[in-house]
Amino acid sequence: MNDQPLFASKRQILFFVLSGFFIANALVAEIIGGKIFSVEGVLGLPSANIPTPWGDKWSFNQAAGALNWPLVFIIGDMINEYFGRKGVRWLSFLTAGLIIYSFFIIYAATTLPPAQFWLDVNKGTTNFNIDYAYKVIFRQGLGIIIGSITAFLLAQFLDVTVFQYLRKHTGHKYIWIRATGSTVVSQLIDSFVVVFVAFYLFGNWSAGQALSVALNNYLYKFIISLLTIPILYLVHYLIDRWLGTENARQIADDAATELPVSL
Repeated sequence: MNDQPLFASKRQILFFVLSGFFIANALVAEIIGGKIFSVEGVLGLPSANIPTPWGDKWSFNQAAGALNWPLVFIIGDMINEYFGRKGVRWLSFLTAGLIIYSFFIIYAATTLPPAQFWLDVNKGTTNFNIDYAYKVIFRQGLGIIIGSITAFLLAQFLDVTVFQYLRKHTGHKYIWIRATGSTVVSQLIDSFVVVFVAFYLFGNWSAGQALSVALNNYLYKFIISLLTIPILYLVHYLIDRWLGTENARQIADDAATELPVSL
């Protein structure tokens, strides 16, 4: 009987847990990202309808995928801190591949012929076609795959580059500077690329609508990156305590210098 432990080290467990949460949040964001909601509506306020130089009205409309981005910020920064460029690069390609795989499965599911009883029990008094709704909702997500994958990979590689650059100048201190700085730069690219590619180039939005939503996405992510700084420090503290402070610092140093430290 094999009594060897499943994980060889705490560092391995950390990478496994962070990767799992990162991939899960990325997949969920892709699936729900096709819905655009009104921030004013959530707060019970009327739509802002602010006049813009490009002719459209600017209201605070936001992609639903933004709901779980605060977790992505924190997890991404922790992977950056303890596993460096190699860890982020490996995880980014894996996540992108899994997103593509997921959308192929989702597309296949939308092509399956519906069971008649499923259509009947859901049509209600308005003759609602649940299969049509199912296809429209999920295929809307399929339409943004090119923009989301492009934006995701560009943002991740830019984020880790800026993060590691700032880390070389801050050492073990001021994690909020490298975390916020990398987010501010990378999410500028992410917010605009995903919206313009997905909804303007491959969708039916006007350039003004795309610009408004992209600005809202970036503004939201910028504010959230500032508000989550205390949580970032808490998570960093807990990981350091669990790994051991000296061991955690050595792991972070090795990651920053890209030394071949095994999991």
